[in-house]
Amino acid sequence: MTKTDRAARTGAESVLLGLGGAGVDYLFANAGTDFPPVIEALAALDTDLIPEAVTAPHETAAVGMAHGYFLVTGRPQAVMVHVNVGLANAAMGVINAASDNVPMLVMSGRTPITERGRKGARVTPIQYGQEMYDQASIVRDVVKYTYEMRYPEQGADLVRRALAISRTAPEGPVYLSLPREPLAADVPEAWPDDATPVPTPTRGAPDPDAVKRAARWLTESGRPLILCQRGDIAGHLSKLLSRLAARTGAAICEPFPVRNVMASDEPALAGYAAAEPIRDADLILVIDSDVPWIEASQRPGDEVRVVHLGPDPLFARMPVRGYRADLALASDACLGVEALLAALGPGGTRAPWTPPAETRRAKARGSAEAGATTPMTAEWMSHCVSEIMDDGAVAFTELGLLPGHMDLAGPNRLFFNPHSGGLGWAMTAALGAQLADRNRLVIACMGDGSYMFANPVACHQIAEALELPILTIIKNNAMWNAVRRSVVKGYPGGAAAKANEMPLTSLAPVPDFAAVARASRAHAERIEDGKDLPAALARAIEIIRTERRQVLLDLHVALSDDH
Repeated sequence: MTKTDRAARTGAESVLLGLGGAGVDYLFANAGTDFPPVIEALAALDTDLIPEAVTAPHETAAVGMAHGYFLVTGRPQAVMVHVNVGLANAAMGVINAASDNVPMLVMSGRTPITERGRKGARVTPIQYGQEMYDQASIVRDVVKYTYEMRYPEQGADLVRRALAISRTAPEGPVYLSLPREPLAADVPEAWPDDATPVPTPTRGAPDPDAVKRAARWLTESGRPLILCQRGDIAGHLSKLLSRLAARTGAAICEPFPVRNVMASDEPALAGYAAAEPIRDADLILVIDSDVPWIEASQRPGDEVRVVHLGPDPLFARMPVRGYRADLALASDACLGVEALLAALGPGGTRAPWTPPAETRRAKARGSAEAGATTPMTAEWMSHCVSEIMDDGAVAFTELGLLPGHMDLAGPNRLFFNPHSGGLGWAMTAALGAQLADRNRLVIACMGDGSYMFANPVACHQIAEALELPILTIIKNNAMWNAVRRSVVKGYPGGAAAKANEMPLTSLAPVPDFAAVARASRAHAERIEDGKDLPAALARAIEIIRTERRQVLLDLHVALSDDH
């Protein structure tokens, strides 16, 4: 049994001590009238025993910070929001975490159940208006576990169980509802001052016979292709895939990535567009990728063998997912690739069958440098951002940076918005990553619409209050360009495509984004000419390093039909 140094006296103290005992560093919180027992417990308990509370002025920021913190540390964090309305605001971030398989514990208070006679009973009209029959229904469809706390002594045990389930592959968010009565109630005096430990289950290993079959197919293949969209937080998968590619001559492609897996200089890396490699491959190994290709236009031929490997190779949480699999290996990705390497045994190396990676990279550099214009291109923007990233820097991109035009030093240097598409993610996740390491260069690059979705006033306030010197870059084209592109591709030559102004896409007149950032004492600039971008980025780095102050750059970027 694990004991704390202090017995919980109330339900709120039990919850907080459970979080601390489970190794949670931060409680990202947006408080309301359900929080008095929690706030009292935060003030009463030894800070060494509980997570540090972080005030988040908007729920989007609270969940996004927990998301970003996990991506750079591998440690799940906790979020608490205000009853049903706070949970409704947090729901988009929870959807993103579920899509990205990011573990976190999301909690919301619940308006008091009782009207009188109990500590924590209702005292305001709002506590009637916020009552729901099923508050957990707001997020139940996307979380792995939900429960409502009933008794004060349950707090620590519920928290630890929820976090263990969150960390069980495939990982994801979990939810606890916390009515005010059990939070405020006293733990019975005779209740033991310990909590039941709940270890995270070990990683799943693959079936040996299936591994031998997959290894034989790899040996027989002349043009094997590995598709991957994300790896482990420590970056082990990157090294293993590099070895597997060298052993088998496989090409590696990262279509629709959510975390870059390979370094840009990996010889086997065939880039980030999979259509051509899929067309020419005779075997495809899909590594933990929920959307490896687009079925309507990129489906492999029936003669191509397809192997899916991952903790949940069928992605059971998706109601519709029709990708063909000749073999589905349920396994932790790293353990699965290790098993394949062992089954292949010693042997020589084979060069990848796709064109040399350096040829592709040289072409990308040339197209990027041609974009130092007015307005600049996204290719040039991506190249210039890459140039300022040292070996420890990370960037979060949301409809912004193009990985094919960057030199990424290793895995997990570039994080993309989850496929769920809940906008406002990049800036909030960057704040969480910066909180994990205040000396790391952390960049958030997003479209102008995504910046507005992030509730930037709240984000800049957090950056100033917590002294988080992130670099925020806005790809400003005064338009929902993703919507425009979708219309043009869906109705080429149609009335909307021919219109002087396509309906429901323009963001003009664009707000003065630099003024928004300056309201929180950020250094902010508007850059019109691409030739001025390298100098502006150099100024930004100097301010971040010497003044420890956040910086925003608002860039005039050209529209593109490709990205």
